[in-house]
Amino acid sequence: MGKRKAKSKPPPKKRMDKLDAVFSCPFCSHGTSVECRIDMKNLIGEANCRICQESFSTTVTALTEPIDIYSEWIDECERVNNYEDVSYRS
Repeated sequence: MGKRKAKSKPPPKKRMDKLDAVFSCPFCSHGTSVECRIDMKNLIGEANCRICQESFSTTVTALTEPIDIYSEWIDECERVNNYEDVSYRS
């Protein structure tokens, strides 16, 4: 009689690191002062600075992460600044 073959254990699943939810403010440049919150009930994402009280809100989906809200805020700031630069030149 032969010995039964032992089944090998599957490799452990790799854990994904959590993304940051606290960032630096584009207005006051204070590090770790912007906190992003996602309200899935109302589909709204908010980014608020605790130091200078600046805020930004946008619509979210089920796949939205806090870094996405912060990135949209930075993109919107750049878009507004570029628009102002063009209007001053005219």
